[in-house]
This record gives sequence, structure tokens and C-alpha cells, in this order.
Amino acid sequence: MNVRPSGSTVPGVDHHRVSVNGTELHYVSAGTAGSPVLLVHGFPETWWVFHRLIPLLSGRHRVFAVDLRGFGDSATADAEHTGATAAEDLIELIERLDLGPVHVTGQDISGPTTFRVAATRPELVRSYGAIETGLPGFGLETLADVTHGGAWHIGLLAAPGIPEMLLTGRERAFLAEYTFPALCGTPDTFTGDDIDEFARSYARTGAFAGASGLYRSMLTEGDEIRALATRKLGMPVLAVGGGSGEFTSAAMRQVATDVSTVLLEGIGHYAALEAPDRLADALMSFYKEVDSTE
Repeated sequence: MNVRPSGSTVPGVDHHRVSVNGTELHYVSAGTAGSPVLLVHGFPETWWVFHRLIPLLSGRHRVFAVDLRGFGDSATADAEHTGATAAEDLIELIERLDLGPVHVTGQDISGPTTFRVAATRPELVRSYGAIETGLPGFGLETLADVTHGGAWHIGLLAAPGIPEMLLTGRERAFLAEYTFPALCGTPDTFTGDDIDEFARSYARTGAFAGASGLYRSMLTEGDEIRALATRKLGMPVLAVGGGSGEFTSAAMRQVATDVSTVLLEGIGHYAALEAPDRLADALMSFYKEVDSTE
């Protein structure tokens, strides 16, 4: 169902709501031709993290960018939310929109969720793109180890009730003064309008529940992800690194048989905002090669 945007938008993008898996997801679409692409954000993000990338891809592809359950303008998540639930949401979204096989491209904390989609329903996935992410069981948990340089906010978000206690009313400060500058390697990447849009979505009641569920999953699902990875992904995989360097490709090489790597030098964690042109070139070259073999 087409809807009017609740927040920011860009020309050529349509907004939609769809009921799947017992929840309601908000997603945007752009482009009318070419193979389909599903973009999946991380934290502290929404679909808006791709707003500079979508116009670059939509000339050659039908592009869809979703707000995961508990993020953006999708329905809020409950206290039991997990990465497995988020993966089922995406599977039902792909089926409902009849997108498959689709180029699934996820980043940051959506990496384990999008990997689950590729591993459990490979017939729906044309290719798998992993941007600045990793997998539990293959090193992602180390990012929560503050004694060895890990990020303290992962523990905060994973602790039940703590994000609401400490961040309610402080969403903009948390984003603008910590998460964005701490992980961004390109000055002036985030405009005031960008920060306003992200702060708007995270100021909703219960707006941290989606992220909390994904981070709790990250800390507990290593055995399950390793079990899924005993059969390596057979579709082509693109691993894109920025500030984390080879972290993403190191994980993907352990779980897939056909891995290409792109390293976007000189940026931080937010590749789609910091280097949209270079990321679009890398993705479109990858998608073109995959499409040409079918």
C-alpha cells in the first residue's frame, strides 16, 4: 500500500506499508526496470541511510529499502525480538512483493539477519551483499568486548530496559554527539537534516527495541549461525569494507564459496552516506556480473 512519508523523502521514491509475519513494515521503492535490489540498514539507521545511494542504483535496478521491524516507520518490536524474527520478516517481504530472486544487500547489524535469509532461503537470493558487517560465531561478538577496543553502546543496547532508561529524550545527542562522529570517517557527511530524520525515528516510543533485539541476538546466536554456515552460501557474495577494513571479507570468506571484495579507502563505517558514488559503482558492477551469468 502506497502511503505519504512520515518523515524525509527524496524525489523518485515511493513509500509503502505492508503487513508481514505479524507486523507492519515500511519500505520505499524506486526504479521501474532491471533486477531487484533489497537494501537493509543497520544501527543507528533507517532506510534513510540509503537516500543518496538509491537514486544512483534506480536507473538500472528496481530498488527497495526497508525499515526493519522496530526501526524507522515500521511497527515497533517487542521485548522478545530477535534476528531470526527479522529474517522471517524479510523473507515474507520478498515473497509478498514477488521480488525473488533479489540482490539482498545488508550492512552493519543487519548482517546476521540478511545472512539468515541467504542461508535458509537461497532460492530467493540472487546475490548477497555485506557492507561493513560480520557474523556471530565468526568474530562479530568481539565488537562488544570493551576490554579490547569494542564499542560500549552494544552492551547498553543489549541490556533489557537500559536504552529506554538512559536514551529517552537524549536521542539526538546520542546520535549527533556519539554514534555518528565516532564511526564516520568523512567530515560533514551527516547534515542537520540527516540528523533530524534519524533523531525523529529514534524518538518514537519503543524505538530502540528493534536494535536491542538484534544486538542481543548478536551476542547469543553464534552457534546457530555457525550451524547455518556448515553449508556455505552458493550465490555470489560481495563484501564491502570501509572503516573496518577487511573485517567483512574475512567473515564472508568463511561462509561462502564465491566472494568478491571491495575496500572503500578513506571512509568510516557509513559507506552509503560517506561514499555513495563509489559504493554504487561497486554494487552495480557486481550486480551486472551476477545478472549476466543467469
